[in-house]
Amino acid sequence: MGRLEHKTAVITGAGSGLGAAVAELFAAEGATVVAADVDLPKAEETAERIVAGGGEALALATDITSARDAEMLMDITVQRFGGLDVLVNNAGISSQGTVCDVGEEQWDRVMAVNLKGAYLCSRFAVPHMERGGGGSIVCIASASAVIGQIGQVAYNVSKHAVVGLVRCMALDHAEAKIRVNAVCPGVMRTPMLETLSKEQLEELEAMHPLGRIAEPEEVAQSVVHLAADESSFSTGGVFLVDGGLTAM
Repeated sequence: MGRLEHKTAVITGAGSGLGAAVAELFAAEGATVVAADVDLPKAEETAERIVAGGGEALALATDITSARDAEMLMDITVQRFGGLDVLVNNAGISSQGTVCDVGEEQWDRVMAVNLKGAYLCSRFAVPHMERGGGGSIVCIASASAVIGQIGQVAYNVSKHAVVGLVRCMALDHAEAKIRVNAVCPGVMRTPMLETLSKEQLEELEAMHPLGRIAEPEEVAQSVVHLAADESSFSTGGVFLVDGGLTAM
């Protein structure tokens, strides 16, 4: 049996990058996967790969900044599969600039996707998990959540806030047997890096003591661990998967 056998998991931002890697690894570990993404064709591609590999998956178009969409995502999952065991709040966007550079619209957008989206999805997932006797919520934060950085104030602040959300939810819902943890990756090889030059990629690699950036599948392994029963005593945790970046 896989580590996630008989579990139903919702994964946001599952159309590409880390979200897709998590969705496919979850399925390989036995989970039924709901791949949610604002880009439905991308979510469908992830679901199709899972089904082609013998797994069970459903793709849903979801704007996580919309309370209506977040609620429907959880309701449809429970109606279709009978329950909800795991939520992975993965969807996020990046942002560059200082507090003087970032406009109000950009600031609001980053906070809406990176923070409000995790809040809304968790808000509507928790009652279903309570009725099912417990569950696991894993929020994808970032190494940026535990350090200050030059020129990315909105992104950095949003990820710090995700860690605060995780810690508060872990305390609020421990009695209901809902565990809540954060995974904080370093730089990963995702579509966000496709516009960078070879020199820029080499600079990113050099930032990490391990001398390289992460593959999404490596980070996905930590997400599986926190979703599975093997991490039954882990809650409120902030798990760094950053190649030593924040140890420097």
